[in-house]
Amino acid sequence: MRRDLVIVHLYPDLLRTYGDRGNILALQRRAEWRGFTVDVREVLRGQRMPAVADVVLIGGGSDRAQEALAEDLASHRTELEAVASEGAVIGVCGGYQFLGHRYVTLDGASIEGLGLLDVETVAEEDRIIGDVRAKAVLWDRCFDLVGFENHGGRTRLGPGAKPLGTTEPGRGNNGVDGTEGAVQGGVIGTYLHGPVLPANPPMADAILERVLFDHGGGPLPPLDDAIEIRAREEARHRVPPR
Repeated sequence: MRRDLVIVHLYPDLLRTYGDRGNILALQRRAEWRGFTVDVREVLRGQRMPAVADVVLIGGGSDRAQEALAEDLASHRTELEAVASEGAVIGVCGGYQFLGHRYVTLDGASIEGLGLLDVETVAEEDRIIGDVRAKAVLWDRCFDLVGFENHGGRTRLGPGAKPLGTTEPGRGNNGVDGTEGAVQGGVIGTYLHGPVLPANPPMADAILERVLFDHGGGPLPPLDDAIEIRAREEARHRVPPR
């Protein structure tokens, strides 16, 4: 029987930095609490994607893992493009870099990406590390965004992508232009771990509204997010404005 929501977790064995599976659980539970049925599928290297998917998550991982997975991920490009046309493809950290045109490692090796986001990433010696808060916009929904970043890549957006959020100088995509993440149609990239979706219910719900609309979703009934809001406020206070 067709589930209301099919979530695919790509390479959970190799791309799982900082508890990225929590993003899957946040989407699953927030849909189930509203009465929807959810099917979560894990897809490993060499395995086929399911014929139907509404959301695909690509988590974070090391440069070595990215190099090992680049060819296999490229084989899923057409399927991911189809998911993004009506659903959502989400990349976190290394997964975000994969969604761009290319990622250049510290030793100069170029890992070709999927080109679903108009971004490019070049690794640098110094890492951008710490708690982040940002003002985010996702499909006309505005909200505060919090999370934790730890990346050596410097990502710069081309004209086809919009930033997911704006943050303080020294943080975000490249530490210079005050942007965090990228959005292009149904494709979302972010450097924020934590994991990001449990700590940011408005972002999770924006994704769910997009993918559940054709299954009777529309505007979602509110949930009691008191715990999540308290956690987010504590995270925000760890990052005093500059």
